[in-house]
Amino acid sequence: MYMVAFHQFFPEVARTETRSVTIEGSPSLPDGDYGFFESYCDDPSCDCRRVLINVYRSDDFSKIWATISYGWEPIGFYRRWLGSHHALADAFKGPALDQFQPQTAYAPALRDLFATLLNDGAYVERLRRHYALFKGRAQPTRPTRSEKVSRGKRKP
Repeated sequence: MYMVAFHQFFPEVARTETRSVTIEGSPSLPDGDYGFFESYCDDPSCDCRRVLINVYRSDDFSKIWATISYGWEPIGFYRRWLGSHHALADAFKGPALDQFQPQTAYAPALRDLFATLLNDGAYVERLRRHYALFKGRAQPTRPTRSEKVSRGKRKP
């Protein structure tokens, strides 16, 4: 399973529907514009119903300030979906800082900010809609086993 940026497949939708927040005078975050960029799983057989959010500042897209995992389904869904690994369900239910991704000292404050954005039901529905759109159109970004075996022999 690989998480792929939504804007790679849907640049126009991402351009108009990526959430951003301007922060001024916060005790926990530096002033600036923060963008919440979505990535989704590109495995067609996976139905994880979650998004990975990379938070960038508009003045520096080379640095990820936080990586937040968010699953919108009830915790029972993730326990069933994870099977024998059900103890990890809390991290999938989110929002949670993704322990395997880059974080800064500001990541907990950005996770909390993201959590407040989830109070906007339209934003949560947007994430669900983007997930459905992505899962319906995305193709794996890594070569399949058969593509690796037959390098250079694929038909155009």
